[in-house]
This record gives sequence, C-alpha cells and structure tokens, in this order.
Amino acid sequence: MDKIVVGILAHVDSGKTTLSEGLLYTAGTIAKIGRVDHGSSYLDTFSLERERGITIFSKQAVITYKDKLFTLLDTPGHVDFSAEAERTLSVLDYAILVVSGTEPIQSHTITLWRLLKKYSVPCIVFVNKTDLYGVDRADVLMRLNDKLSENIIDFSSVYGGGSGNRFADEFADELAMCSETLLDKFTDTGGSMC
Repeated sequence: MDKIVVGILAHVDSGKTTLSEGLLYTAGTIAKIGRVDHGSSYLDTFSLERERGITIFSKQAVITYKDKLFTLLDTPGHVDFSAEAERTLSVLDYAILVVSGTEPIQSHTITLWRLLKKYSVPCIVFVNKTDLYGVDRADVLMRLNDKLSENIIDFSSVYGGGSGNRFADEFADELAMCSETLLDKFTDTGGSMC
C-alpha cells in the first residue's frame, strides 16, 4: 500500500478545517462532520482550540482510498502559529493550500506558497467558498495567477466542462504550459494522475 502525507494549509478563516472535516467524512474516517464554531471538529481537540475556534497545533488523521494510505496533516492558519505550520512542510509529499474565493489573496497565503516552493512540495490550490454570491471564478484565477503563479490550472473548468477526449485534451494543453514532466505523466498513465 502506498503511503502519502498530505498537508492542508491556509490563511485563517479560509475554510481549511471545514475541508478537512469534509475529506474525513467522505472517506469514512468520521461519522459526522464537526464544526469549528460549535467546537466539534475532529482535528481541533485541545480546549484552547475549541474555545478560540482556531487550529493551534498540527494534527493528523488517516484516510484510506483504494490502495493508498493518506496521512492528512491539518496545520494552523493563524499567522501567530505559522512556525507550527512550517514545521510540517519537511515531511509532506503533497499540500493542499486552501484559499477563500471571497477575499483577496492574503499575505499569509503568499508566505505559505513561498514556503511550499522552498521545500519543493507539490501543491493543489483549493479555492473555497466559490458557491457564495458574487464570487467570480475568472477573477479568483486571475488573482491567483498574479499573486502566486501563472501555472495554476482551474480543474473545475477542465473537468466540469465536458467529457471524453475534449476535456482530456484541454487538460493536457494546460499541463503543457506548466510542466513537461506533468504532461508526460498524464499521457503515460492515460489521463490518470494517481
């Protein structure tokens, strides 16, 4: 069984813990989704975290999917605890950087992005809260490209826009603009990245 360590990082109030809860619930690791504001989230176990409604210490949970064992590391999002978040970066195979679609790109998000680059951690940017009124996905992508990297691909437009070879071709085009290595992996595996 493959073992993969994935860290979830974000600026405070971007929805990182909510995403962690959703992943754990969907994978069957927890039976009920907890909430930060109710003090019932699975990974925020210390009384001070529940009292303040924020993650202070990095926590881990295990998710099994097919033949893979994922260790999910939920890290603090508040800038006061950024050293705790940075401490986890050296052990990550991958990262999920959660960004709120309702706010400008935060300076702490840019710092986390730079740290991920420094530690050479491959990263998926998960844009949260895009279902809320007034969020313009194209504007969010433009801000991400401006503040983080021009090589961010919008998976929702590629995978949500069609079926068959058309979206595979669109995705391959996007990958080709970012990384020859990723494009090779995509074509060698027949379109599967896992």
